[in-house]
Amino acid sequence: MKTAIVGGGAAGFFLAINLKEMCPGMQIDILEAGSRVLRKVEVSGGGRCNCTNSFREVADLKNVYPRGHRLLKRLFKQFDHRAAYQWFEQRGVKLVTQEDQCVFPQSQDSHTIINLFLSEAHRLGITVKTNQRIHTLEQLSDYDYIAVTTGGLSPQSTLLASHELETPVPSLFTFSINDAKLCDLMGTVVEASAMIPGTKFRASGALLITHWGMSGPCILRLSSYAARALSEAHYQMPLAVNWTGSNEAEVLQVLDETIIANRQKQLSSVRPFNLPTRLWNYLLEKSLGARAHAPWGSLNRKELNRLTNTLVNDTYPIQGRAAFKDEFVTCGGVALSAVNPSTLESRTQPHLYFAGEVLDIDGVTGGFNFQAAWTTAYTVAQAISQSVNA
Repeated sequence: MKTAIVGGGAAGFFLAINLKEMCPGMQIDILEAGSRVLRKVEVSGGGRCNCTNSFREVADLKNVYPRGHRLLKRLFKQFDHRAAYQWFEQRGVKLVTQEDQCVFPQSQDSHTIINLFLSEAHRLGITVKTNQRIHTLEQLSDYDYIAVTTGGLSPQSTLLASHELETPVPSLFTFSINDAKLCDLMGTVVEASAMIPGTKFRASGALLITHWGMSGPCILRLSSYAARALSEAHYQMPLAVNWTGSNEAEVLQVLDETIIANRQKQLSSVRPFNLPTRLWNYLLEKSLGARAHAPWGSLNRKELNRLTNTLVNDTYPIQGRAAFKDEFVTCGGVALSAVNPSTLESRTQPHLYFAGEVLDIDGVTGGFNFQAAWTTAYTVAQAISQSVNA
């Protein structure tokens, strides 16, 4: 029996290794279109490979998987983050969990994961072939089983022509904002919440001001939730930021109390909500202009309302997207309705399976996309193994 795995990335190698362990007699060939395998693993997590997450702070999978959470909830029952953690540690890769619940190799080097995959493939006798461009299933007619693990940017391939596709668009990116005074605050980090006005898309967390606009987990999550809407709007949408994490009534109360306690002090000298000094001064000037250095006690009700509105509903026009370092994630791919939800086998082509980002599954930053790759790859390996042994 022979299996072709089209795509030499994280999902492809994980699938191959597990399938070979389940079916030692199976011939398995990994066919990679490029000249190198596991390139995305190498650059992920800033070169450290954020390989999964503890999920301790995940109350609902839909909060970390904007697309595919229902399917993954089902598949996690047979292979979840705990199983992935154990899988790597049993094979000699020690893992560490950070305070933010992201899981990395103890070595803090993605090559630890790459070397494991390559050595396991070699030990098990899995063939790895590069520069193998597969355009049609007819090219793979010699194989009994085919698994497509080509990642998120190739569903345009004629290899998938007979399957329903959700148009691929970028996910996990930062926002370009043309505001010179804001961008002068580059390097400023604050816990905030952000949303796309007029939609249900919102996210919270650390927001980083950059020299091109805004980034950080808060913005990356929002870009993931709103990936398709932003694409359809050509990345020209309004953005609203709440710099305080509190609602309007709560902010007004804090400001009123600050006025009572600091009537003679300048606005710039007292920072409610512990906002960074440069950001506080920027927000004062944005809402009050020349009055930004007035005494707290001189604020009239109209000025107080303007300041409150800026703190809880500060708006900016998004004027494009910027890549998140060297990483990329794609929203879209093979429609989940086109596969069997238990095996990820094509509903129209027997013995054809899909795993990893080629499916319409994607997560926010934090190790969730790699976990989806491990889970779907393991599911396919088990499905092929069960088919062989049926």
